[in-house]
Amino acid sequence: MSLLFATWIKFFFLFAPFFVLSMFLALTRGETTKSRRQVANKAIIAAAAISVVLIFFGGSLFAVLGITLDSFRIGSGILLFMSALSLVKDGTRNHATGMPNEQREDISVVPLAVPTIIGPATIGTILVYGADFQGWDLLIGLMGLFLALLSLGIILYSGSLIEKLLGPTGLNILSKITGLVLSAMAAQIFMSGVMGFLTPLVQG
Repeated sequence: MSLLFATWIKFFFLFAPFFVLSMFLALTRGETTKSRRQVANKAIIAAAAISVVLIFFGGSLFAVLGITLDSFRIGSGILLFMSALSLVKDGTRNHATGMPNEQREDISVVPLAVPTIIGPATIGTILVYGADFQGWDLLIGLMGLFLALLSLGIILYSGSLIEKLLGPTGLNILSKITGLVLSAMAAQIFMSGVMGFLTPLVQG
């Protein structure tokens, strides 16, 4: 149960829910509540499908490309830290700047699911987590992932109400807090990769 809770919390913050909400509100401004919820449904389903593929085929991708898990931990840790730093500094992810101005017929998959929910740093981190999950931990990891996406979906469903309660400033503050949590996660992933490289050298 503790692993499920920890995995859920990690994925929840990884998806930067309050930043996603602010983007969602900007991209669907002027839409009806029903229309907004349809967009939210499609975005969450798309994000779930992409995440599951990344978790199941992450290990195979490492093998094909000849990349070690520790090297990917270091790379994804750096990317995640850059994304977290952007959230803390500007309240937005660095890969999504200016996206609310884009006009698209269907924004549920692009740009909402990708790259707003599933961005470069998120992809790298999910690949690392997927490679770490073994046996029953994989099932627990998937449950944590789905709980996080369900939580994000509930937030998007309640977007109009949350916007009225918190306003742009409140959402911006919550995005910055999310960035702080992500920076700690990034540091942990990065250091585990570094330790993976250094341990054989020290023991040798």
